[in-house]
Amino acid sequence: MRNVKIGEVDQLDREVVAIGNDYVQGFILPQHKHRRAQLLYGATGLMYVITQDGEWIVPPQHAVWIPPETMHAVKFVGVTTRSLYIEPDCVAAFFKYHRCEVISVSPLLRQLLLESVDLPPLYESTRDRALINLMILELAAMPVREFDIPLPQHPALLALCQAFLLNPSIHDAAERWANALYMSSSTFRRHFLKQIGMSFSAWRQRACVVSALALLITGKPVNEVALTLGYDNASSFATMFRRVTGQPPSYYHPA
Repeated sequence: MRNVKIGEVDQLDREVVAIGNDYVQGFILPQHKHRRAQLLYGATGLMYVITQDGEWIVPPQHAVWIPPETMHAVKFVGVTTRSLYIEPDCVAAFFKYHRCEVISVSPLLRQLLLESVDLPPLYESTRDRALINLMILELAAMPVREFDIPLPQHPALLALCQAFLLNPSIHDAAERWANALYMSSSTFRRHFLKQIGMSFSAWRQRACVVSALALLITGKPVNEVALTLGYDNASSFATMFRRVTGQPPSYYHPA
């Protein structure tokens, strides 16, 4: 099925419903949720997924897992998608993902996703059911990528995090944030860890990496991205980027 809304086919008597959609540059789906879990795969382009708990950048050839009943918004930057909508009972039986996650998409899973949207809505044949079953098994085996930026619930800290994401810098000091919140440096670090679940320095690095992904995918030169984020040179940036993502920055440049 192509370019239909899940609400039109949600009640199909199938554990998995596959839909393909094309979105124009900059299209935004406002906050919404689904009864089923969703695997949202970007065959092309870039996706931003936002929930109350954080933001996820989804590069091409990756997917984002969205659990059932999770409120989320999505911004598409020139994206052709393939989505699987999976019944909650099936999710409970197969999947370890309990929050939104960006996951890798293997070549096998990619081909299965591309094929799935051309199945009949009420697929019946042994071949079609085997394809769906294999896709579920392959999906359950995919590793998670740390392309999310957790966000706090505390309003003042949230405002600082959102301001940082508009202009990220690897050298932004914890002391500046502490002063803005009228806290000592040690109190701020404890507060940050409690709110977000990771240290300030780890979050700052994660936010810079995820921001760099978005710039690299648009074709920005590695050296320009490094300087934009406050690194002294492309080499130090590339070393950090590879350590966090497992890939060099050039991996995410468009072909």
